[in-house]
Amino acid sequence: MKGREVLEKQDQWASKLGFILATAGSAIGLGAIWKFPYVAGTGGGGAFLLLFLIFTFLLGYPLLVGEFTIGRHAQSDAIRTYKKLAPHTWWHVTGRIGVLVSFLVLSFYSVVGGWILLYLIQALSGNLSGLSQAEYGTLFSDIIANPAQTIIAQFVFILLTILVVAKGIQQGIEKVSKIMMPILFILFILLVVRSLMLPGAGEGVRFLFVPDFAKLTSQTVLYALGQAFFTLTLGVSVMVTYSSYLPKTQNIPKSALSITLLNTFITLLAGLAIFPGAFTFNIQPTAGPPLIFVVLPAVFENVPFGSVIFIAFLLLLLFAALTSAFSMIEIIVATVIKDQDQKRAKMTWLIGIAIFIVGIPSCLSYGVLADFKMFDKTIFDLVDFITSNVLMPIGALLISLFISIKVKRSTLMAELQEGSNIKQGFFNVWFFLLRFVTPIAIILVLLDSLGVFNRFK
Repeated sequence: MKGREVLEKQDQWASKLGFILATAGSAIGLGAIWKFPYVAGTGGGGAFLLLFLIFTFLLGYPLLVGEFTIGRHAQSDAIRTYKKLAPHTWWHVTGRIGVLVSFLVLSFYSVVGGWILLYLIQALSGNLSGLSQAEYGTLFSDIIANPAQTIIAQFVFILLTILVVAKGIQQGIEKVSKIMMPILFILFILLVVRSLMLPGAGEGVRFLFVPDFAKLTSQTVLYALGQAFFTLTLGVSVMVTYSSYLPKTQNIPKSALSITLLNTFITLLAGLAIFPGAFTFNIQPTAGPPLIFVVLPAVFENVPFGSVIFIAFLLLLLFAALTSAFSMIEIIVATVIKDQDQKRAKMTWLIGIAIFIVGIPSCLSYGVLADFKMFDKTIFDLVDFITSNVLMPIGALLISLFISIKVKRSTLMAELQEGSNIKQGFFNVWFFLLRFVTPIAIILVLLDSLGVFNRFK
């Protein structure tokens, strides 16, 4: 009996702060730090930001509350949650999609994590100093085209993820997140302070915060919709899994709001860290994917203590990537071990190694497999497209429909009131958004991702 009690205690978050930091870490990945400045730059800055904030709180937040609600109610993994709440139906496919997406995303996400590690080594050894922007571009191309070092770096990133998740919720994910996330916030604030001291900072800040509605297009609206949904790691049942470890005393609406605010805060910091530098050194804010590895080193090269600042930025990126990786592998591990925590270490290693092996072709997409393409995409880009543009929107749509159609309203209300004192008015607004508004928005994002709207242009 004592052993069972210990197991149940280990399967829960030790503190409210630990849960919020770990869950925020899951959401605050490369998407928020890397992708947001790029899509915001493409979407015109302030107008995109305004739409992103509206969609995050009106659509993303309700879905996050929904995932937390069914996760804690079922107290189970991503697949069995749907089986418990809707037995003898096909809804468990929703959880299976989430597990598959997490596996595939981590297979190429770990490749980018490996690039960050390689750049960190280069920065610490002083090899990133004194180069021109063109030379940074050549260096980046050389690094990602080297098969041996990129595969080793990818493996090291996966290894770090395995070592943390194998220790469990309290001693692994929560413990490390409590260290990494505060450091991430501190580093980010320091970077923003330095960035705001640059000569062109004012122009960069205006670009980010002053909406230019003349640049607003239907494409911008859809980009903002997609960013709002998927910057919170919604649609893959990661939040269902994380919330399954929640005690009944946790206030779900309040916790979801804290995580949404933290994620929004980091997203804004990302813009403030990058746009002032881009405008100071006459770099287009639409520079895109090469921004971190090619443009930013050149920016930091032109400011005092730039090499130290860039090392701090790479550490920040590494922490953000790892905290997201923890959640992606955890959803798979939780599904496989089925509450048998004694199997956690072994299965984490097996799953991690499998993800690493599957990710090798993506790792080689910029080297020996660069010329191998399917549907005019490299393996890396194809896996990214299938998961981000197809499977994740489908997963988010199924989750929103499942919660609002299959789960009884009385069950949802009772679960939300555990640990909180929400009123019927809050519940009615939340349920309306989740049942009617969120699915329509997700369908629009999915159709746009598949290029349906291009036919009408």
